[in-house]
Amino acid sequence: MWEEHMRHLRTVLGLLRQYQLKAKDSKCSWGQQKVDYLGHIISKDGVEVGPKKIQSMVEWPLPKSTKDLRSFLGLASYYYWFVVNYDKVAAPLTTLLRKGAFTWTDKARDAFKVMKKAMISYPVLALADFTKLFTIECDASIIDIGAILMQEGRPMAYMGKALSERS
Repeated sequence: MWEEHMRHLRTVLGLLRQYQLKAKDSKCSWGQQKVDYLGHIISKDGVEVGPKKIQSMVEWPLPKSTKDLRSFLGLASYYYWFVVNYDKVAAPLTTLLRKGAFTWTDKARDAFKVMKKAMISYPVLALADFTKLFTIECDASIIDIGAILMQEGRPMAYMGKALSERS
């Protein structure tokens, strides 16, 4: 694994040199076991949500307005691929975003708690190994469809779609 990393590094640095491009050393990290990239932690184990985002989710207060709810759902939707059945989990909250529909009920509070729990108990998405087989697990109902791309029993990506959204 380390030898492969070094080979890739030599290739990248060789290309930079060939095209007379420079990498600013202060912006580079060399030989890291984990990399924090755009709120994700990328390691040999896969891709996971970064701890700062998880902490933000844990500490997020109950929304008191449509604006608060929109902010929460914005953060949550950025990580939707980590949450299996994201569309179903978020549905009771997204309906509150309709004009005049924001009324915080017990159902909305429960959906908010479920969404927070789903966001902090994420699976680690595996990195693809194109030398191994992929499987796709699908589930569909009258109202929606979902699929998980798997490799060796580990989730790699998730996609869900409400059928009413299809054109």
